Amino acid sequence: MPGPTFVYDGDCSFCSSCAEFIERRIPSRATLIPWQFADLDALGLTLDQVESAVQWVAEDGSVAAGPDAIALLLRDAGRFWGVPGRALQLKPVGWLAWPAYHWVADHRHLLPGGTAACSLPQAQREQLYGK
Repeated sequence: MPGPTFVYDGDCSFCSSCAEFIERRIPSRATLIPWQFADLDALGLTLDQVESAVQWVAEDGSVAAGPDAIALLLRDAGRFWGVPGRALQLKPVGWLAWPAYHWVADHRHLLPGGTAACSLPQAQREQLYGK
């Protein structure tokens, strides 16, 4: 694998907006890719994993999800971004990070850049909007 990969939901406008911010502002070595265009088998990911949270696939094939994936992305970006990345991995912060991540994921359709489609599971999106 050429480098780490950060996998997100490309059908979600909020997620795509966040990915665009990352690409513009966070100098990570990671390849950012919507899961809809990723070779999930090659990355060692399942549909359930990518539908439930963002994923970080390291060069060694290890996988982290949600706030853990975000922390690794930030740490990969170097000293300035590494500070919040390391903070996100501290136990007390980590205990709060998952509930906060789930809240954002459940409400992403209401956040800036979000649309009604962001709140739907992939199977429902395909039924309503096509593939």
